[in-house]
Amino acid sequence: MNIFKNLIGRVWQDPNAAEVVKISTGQLYLVRPGNIRSSRECIYNEAMATIRRAPAAEHNFELVITRVYEEGDQELLEDDSETDEERTFLIGEELEFRTGQTDGEPTFIWRDLYGDIDELFEYVAAGTNEPTKAFFETCMYRAMYERKYRVSADQVRDADLEEFIWRPPTAKKPPPRRKVAKAESVEEATSPVIDMPEPEISNPKGKAKASDDDITATSMGDPVLVSTEVELYYWLQSEKGEEFANQGIVTAHLVKKKVPGFFYAMAASVDGNLILLHDVEPSMNPRWSPKMQSLTWNHVKNNEVNSWLFRFPSAELYQQWCSSFTQVAWETLHQVSWQKIKPDEQNYVLSSNNEDVEMLDVEDEEEDEDEVASELDPDASESEEEEDDQDDEELPPSMKSGDRNSRLTVGYKGDRSYVVRGNNIGVFNHADKDVKYYATISKIATPKGKEFKPTNVMLHDQDTKMVLMNPADPNSLYNMDIERGKVVEEWKVHDDITVDHIAPDNKFAQMTPEQTLVGASHNALFRIDPRVSGSKMVDSQYKQYTGKNKFSGVATTASGKLAVASEKGDIRLFDSIGKNAKTALPPLGDPILGIDTTSDGRWIVATTKTYLLLIDTLIGEGKYAGSLGFDRSFPANAKPIPRRLRLRNEHVAYMNHDISFTPARFNMGEGQEENAIVTSTGQFVIAWDFAKVKKGLLDKYEIKKYEDLVVQDNFKFGDDKEIIVALSNNVLAVNKKNLVKPSRRSLGGLMSKSDIVNTY
Repeated sequence: MNIFKNLIGRVWQDPNAAEVVKISTGQLYLVRPGNIRSSRECIYNEAMATIRRAPAAEHNFELVITRVYEEGDQELLEDDSETDEERTFLIGEELEFRTGQTDGEPTFIWRDLYGDIDELFEYVAAGTNEPTKAFFETCMYRAMYERKYRVSADQVRDADLEEFIWRPPTAKKPPPRRKVAKAESVEEATSPVIDMPEPEISNPKGKAKASDDDITATSMGDPVLVSTEVELYYWLQSEKGEEFANQGIVTAHLVKKKVPGFFYAMAASVDGNLILLHDVEPSMNPRWSPKMQSLTWNHVKNNEVNSWLFRFPSAELYQQWCSSFTQVAWETLHQVSWQKIKPDEQNYVLSSNNEDVEMLDVEDEEEDEDEVASELDPDASESEEEEDDQDDEELPPSMKSGDRNSRLTVGYKGDRSYVVRGNNIGVFNHADKDVKYYATISKIATPKGKEFKPTNVMLHDQDTKMVLMNPADPNSLYNMDIERGKVVEEWKVHDDITVDHIAPDNKFAQMTPEQTLVGASHNALFRIDPRVSGSKMVDSQYKQYTGKNKFSGVATTASGKLAVASEKGDIRLFDSIGKNAKTALPPLGDPILGIDTTSDGRWIVATTKTYLLLIDTLIGEGKYAGSLGFDRSFPANAKPIPRRLRLRNEHVAYMNHDISFTPARFNMGEGQEENAIVTSTGQFVIAWDFAKVKKGLLDKYEIKKYEDLVVQDNFKFGDDKEIIVALSNNVLAVNKKNLVKPSRRSLGGLMSKSDIVNTY
């Protein structure tokens, strides 16, 4: 490296020299080792690499890869203000920078800090000679030295730079432990207290010894279930960019808290000092990655959401932690010992964290051209959204009450949607791929004139009627004539049995004159027929189930089979009303808020507060292989594998709010295959590509943010593109193509033109 001493000295000592070194010819690739997607994707076919001083940040340098256009290309893109012309990377040892060769050409390689931990960027410096390559490499190490030690590298020796030379993990020494302040209390231990140069994640509070009353993993007064050394990462956001910043080696613990019942915490310590302690709870949104041997989670405190990551040193320790964490999370939700449930049910719960299990009967279809284009230019769809998005229309005066929108139901015929707002129902027309206010059904009241605010509504009898649930009278349903805009009948179902949930006789019954519907109480299923005299419950189709089932939702297939969910988290599959369930799937623990099925019954999506649960009901082995769980029972040792659809933890950190999903729905239409799942949380509408989900790509979702809270959303009937969205104070339509991949811009986080995050 000494041969460059004079040359580097001249550049380094000139503070006005923004650019330190440049390589003008090369290509940029994104490399995904072991990924089911393309393992090597060309980002820029022509590019130059530059090391430059970070503006207004002493001792910080950036690696900048700039796209180079051939003559005439730039003019074609000059009107696109969001063209991705360069990628900027803050130079630090966390990049794990190294050099190599590809097809005889020198390469520079570094980690993609915005993607999965094993994803790499590779710049192929085509035609670059060995001295230039070595000069560039030396400048990278000097930049790392300055960033770490906050001093000039003018007089640095070659030996001082050797610590920044990357070595493979098998030969790499653990990174030096950073200084960590002891937590004064458990509350302080829930925030970053790591004494690092970056002020964005420092916590000046944590300076005193932990209190003896605190629950710490090092006190040994609390049972430590599992403990091991791991790499700790923290999702760091700033104007310069964002990354999972490596905090060094810590000791991770899973601890049982010293309180009555089943309550646990996850902790991290360094040299016996507690630096992190987070309660095990659903808002953690834990995401397990077998490929990366990592656990990522969120921590919500004082309306601020952070994201953290443990990376385990071996597959054995990863599995041990995954199993232990799953058990304590289950016990926390049920407040029952894990040992109380049967082995096959334990296996079912544990299998829900396996992200690498291949779905059955899923063809490995090629991605279409639009999708490939979207992968290469992740912001293309966002630009399209800005062009095509429609202006919101103000609610009419008749809808502007003190209440807010609470329910949405999308019509099956006539392109109408209905939104409940207090004791009014707004009628909206969406025939022209836009939502227009049509009318208001005001002052909903019983036939006796007593006004009420419906808690649930369902279209009925070819959209000519609407069935309403009155919270003041849970034993009855109310029939509203939509054309007259008036409740015309009270249907007394039963004097002693409440109607807590309703569903159509079958998935497309509302398209027909079918009069009966399905009802459920907290522990019974029954048929309701408004044509019979007296109580409307059909006695011959009533079944009460023992125990406190706490049913929370019912969905029907096209043939009238039923999926019933509960607040306890279990799911039962019935071939008809009045019988025992053919399949009973044990609870993972989280209450189910809503449930839907594909028309053929092959797939179920159940909604919990923080994730969607997707279940394939096809029996894959045994005597009844090829049947569905609605018709036959799964073998005890071959229950379906539940798949959790979660938001990525870094995306939740961008959104900065506690996730709370609305009931998810498949797109729906007679003779139409389901290819999307839509839900919402807070201000965001979220849609999963169902075809990709069936291939195992569980985080392939797209998103759109609104200025108001999303109450509910659903696809138009027979349309897998148009989504009707009810906000707290508005109703509108959005085309699914205008949802975009999560990024700082689409999620409302920090962003800059040259540094837009694509966390896929």
